[in-house]
Amino acid sequence: MDLMSSLAEIEAAAEALPSEQKQELMLFLAARLRAERGRVPEPQNYSPEQITAWITRDEADLQRFREGA
Repeated sequence: MDLMSSLAEIEAAAEALPSEQKQELMLFLAARLRAERGRVPEPQNYSPEQITAWITRDEADLQRFREGA
């Protein structure tokens, strides 16, 4: 069986599920992915300086976008 047609069939079946069962399916899949991938990586900690630099760069990019650059 072709993987794409199999995935398409699964997607179609999932689409037909009631909302509550879709949620159950999502929880099931998330649990399987966690089990396959192992431990979830630790959250990254960023300094206030790094965050400020990103925001500053983002705002400058937005300004250039608005100016048509």
